[in-house]
Amino acid sequence: MTQTVVVSGSAGFIGGYVVQELLHRGYRVVGVDNFSKYGPTKKSYDDHPMYSFVEGDCRDAALMEELLSGADHFIAGAAMIGGISYFHTYAYDLLATNERIMAASVDAAIAAHRKGRLRKVTYMSSSMVFESTDHWPSAEGDERRVPPPRSSYGFQKLAVEYFARAAWDQYRLPYTILRPFNCVGVGEGRALGDTEILSGNIKLAMSHVVPDLVQKTLKGQDPLHILGDGSQVRHYTYGGDLARGVVTAMEHEAAWNEDFNLSTSTSTTVLELAQLIWAKIRGPEVPFRYVSDPPFEHDVAKRVPSVEKAKRLLGFEATTTLSQMLDEVIPWVRSALEEGII
Repeated sequence: MTQTVVVSGSAGFIGGYVVQELLHRGYRVVGVDNFSKYGPTKKSYDDHPMYSFVEGDCRDAALMEELLSGADHFIAGAAMIGGISYFHTYAYDLLATNERIMAASVDAAIAAHRKGRLRKVTYMSSSMVFESTDHWPSAEGDERRVPPPRSSYGFQKLAVEYFARAAWDQYRLPYTILRPFNCVGVGEGRALGDTEILSGNIKLAMSHVVPDLVQKTLKGQDPLHILGDGSQVRHYTYGGDLARGVVTAMEHEAAWNEDFNLSTSTSTTVLELAQLIWAKIRGPEVPFRYVSDPPFEHDVAKRVPSVEKAKRLLGFEATTTLSQMLDEVIPWVRSALEEGII
């Protein structure tokens, strides 16, 4: 019998990759989203015979219970989410909205699980749970040993993990917790609520570093403006790899009641990223020049995950290189700029 998976936040950036991966593996998929971030979007799989979409708010526990009662799995990805500027612009709304989404979603999942069909919830957390760490790499379990996150977003994502564990402790609702690191891919449009910020001579409304640097380079900014001194370390992970990890963790028996970092093993500084983007767009004959803009308060100096557990228990590795990601992202951003999508 074909299994059904409900994906909340299916119209989102990572959600789109997850739905594609599920359909590729033969699942029936029900997506639910209220289009609050990007507005109505078109996806390549909208007319897929195994996909159906429900426009709705995941804070509606009755709606979620109805959907989950007919599902075998629930990937809980709905959240108000953005890049670094989002953390400051919507400090309260990120906390309050996401707590309401999570409470309603887990209430519905508990009720659906009691009815007998829903097997497990796969929760999308974040690398930001390690925001306050002072040692690297961050391993699973460190989130409960280091100081709590300073940003309301990081704190709320840590709360997601407490929801997962508490629902198991009290109601025996099985879970898997996943922490993606710095997703890179195509399809990320201009968010409806993003606040425009001035970066040198260019106003940007997207707050993730890869599309921002690509946009500025395509628009000819010289010197290139980067936030901070460029020494920030990140692990840029392809959306397709992340989706493969998410679905593998959803399926795998070794993932039940476990948590995993999902990430490439490769560290890259923001300055190295900027230089690579510059070389791909401007060419080696144009000297790379940059200036540093003041960083945001919650621009974490390092996000370096341990990926050993996911490899050991799930056999999962993120294999797409940053260069390969940029070869896909740069043409997409160029086209999106021409079409006015971003």
